[in-house]
Amino acid sequence: MSVPGWLYDGSSAVRREVEVRSAAGGGLDIHFADGSADHVPREALCHMETRRDGDVYGRSDLPGWRLGLAGTAEEIEGLLPRRQKYGRWIDRAGLVPSILIALAISAAVLFGANRLPILLAPYVPASWEKKFGDALVGDFGGRFCTGAAGQAALRKLARELSPDADRLNIRVVHVPMVNAAALPGGNIVIFDKLLAEASGPDAVAGVLAHEMGHVQERHVTQAMIREFGVSALISVLGGTAGSGIDTLDSLHYSRGAEAQADGDAIVTLRRAGISPAPTADFFHRLADQEKIFGRADAALGYVSTHPLTADREARFRAGAVKGAAYKPSLSAEEWAALAGICRDGH
Repeated sequence: MSVPGWLYDGSSAVRREVEVRSAAGGGLDIHFADGSADHVPREALCHMETRRDGDVYGRSDLPGWRLGLAGTAEEIEGLLPRRQKYGRWIDRAGLVPSILIALAISAAVLFGANRLPILLAPYVPASWEKKFGDALVGDFGGRFCTGAAGQAALRKLARELSPDADRLNIRVVHVPMVNAAALPGGNIVIFDKLLAEASGPDAVAGVLAHEMGHVQERHVTQAMIREFGVSALISVLGGTAGSGIDTLDSLHYSRGAEAQADGDAIVTLRRAGISPAPTADFFHRLADQEKIFGRADAALGYVSTHPLTADREARFRAGAVKGAAYKPSLSAEEWAALAGICRDGH
């Protein structure tokens, strides 16, 4: 007997309808509409969450892989991992002890104010960040832009900025907002309207270098602890997260974190031989739009999540050395491919 379900394979944002059956040697066989099939070992399966329309399972060896089942047949039920009522560690410790622990940590966060997140962030395991970040990125499902040439140009731009770029998951999403954001676990998203507003690849390079600075300095974890307190950590432990866009609206970096990421970005641009001046021009144009339309305008998401000041613009402008032999970060053809990444594939 087979059970209908849906699957995200962790490498694309395409939802596929599947039929799930028990495998002869144990585990599950997943059958696709095109006749192909995939085998999932039982030991790789883990329960992620229970929704109103069924249960969602993940794979410990494939981050982002999600299998949804509205129901189960008796022969499959025994092959599925035990459902988590609250979350893996909460279920082990018990609800009351977990609540007491959560209250104690919340009190510590409040007591420490701005300093405590900075002190705690280095001790948050990278695996927790990655789990939470994968869940947030998964909430953009269906909005990822997949133009091959544009994605290749984005990878090239990232590699120009950092030798560790391949460790990051940098994607463009089709959202009508001028914004870019670093998410936990080395995930960075760029909203495609930012590409439309940017004057060229060098301005995007400055924004991307800034987000890379947030990742390098672990500002994302600091912001999670500061904004959400223990609720963010419980979400990590339980493998759940809210809407990715809602979370971006909630995450705010301190002025010190923004200044540090700007400094890192300028150093990164200088090392790559890319002028910071286009980034300064980009900030100036957004600041002018803010004066006209106000910060609440949906197109100005970057203003609300990265408050713009004259000092920020001036710092990037001062970072451009007169007479320096700067090189374009991308060719005209590569920039056209990146700017059109959502038109060429979405």
